[in-house]
Amino acid sequence: MTYKIAIDGPAGAGKSTIARRVAKELSFVYVDTGAMYRAIGLFLIRNRTDIKEEAQIREALEKIDISITYTAGEQQVILNGENVSGLIRTEEVGNMASAAAAVPSVREKLLDLQRTLAETNNVVMDGRDIGSRILPDAQLKIYLTASADTRAKRRYDELCRKGVSCDFEEIKDDIIKRDDQDMHRAVAPLIQAEDAVYLDSSEMTVEEVTEKIKFLYKEQA
Repeated sequence: MTYKIAIDGPAGAGKSTIARRVAKELSFVYVDTGAMYRAIGLFLIRNRTDIKEEAQIREALEKIDISITYTAGEQQVILNGENVSGLIRTEEVGNMASAAAAVPSVREKLLDLQRTLAETNNVVMDGRDIGSRILPDAQLKIYLTASADTRAKRRYDELCRKGVSCDFEEIKDDIIKRDDQDMHRAVAPLIQAEDAVYLDSSEMTVEEVTEKIKFLYKEQA
C-alpha cells in the first residue's frame, strides 16, 4: 500500500514549497495539482475560452493533454507536448485556474490522473480539496494556512526578487478574492477535512513547517 500525504490550504499558504520539500526529504513523489489546473488555465487563456460557457470549456478539454514528468526530481508539467512549467505562475493564469477548478468537467479531467499517481507511488499532493475529495483515504492530511497579510507579503517578495513590478495591496486584495472564490464555489470548495491537522505557518519558517509535517508522518508511519 502506498502512503499518501495530502496538503490543502488557500492561495499563497506555501503548499507547493512545503509539499516539494517534504516529498524530497521523505523520497516521495511530489504532485502539484495546482500546476495541473494552471496548465488548463493557460490553455483557456491562449484560446480565449469563455469560462462561463460550459460548451466552450468541454470543447477545449477535448484538445488538452496534460502529463507529469520528473527531471532531476523536479516536476515538469507538459501541456500538449510543451513544457509549460515556467509559464503557469502568473497571476492571470492563477486566477483562470481558480475559476476553471470550479467547473465539474475540468475537475473530472484531472481526477483520474491524480488518483493514479497516488495509487502507484508514495506521494505528497497539495491543492484545495485533496484530503476532502481527491485522496480521502490519505494517511496524513494537513490544512496549511497563513494570514492574508503574510501570504501577500510572501508573494510580493517573490515577485520583487524576480524583478516584477507589483503592488502589495493589489496582491492582498487578489488573495482575499481568491479565498472567497475557492471557499464558496459550488464544486469541491476549499475546506479543512475533518481529520486534517490545522497548521498556521504565519509565524513559522519553511524549515519549521517541513519538520512539523515530517514529525507527524513519523508518528503515524
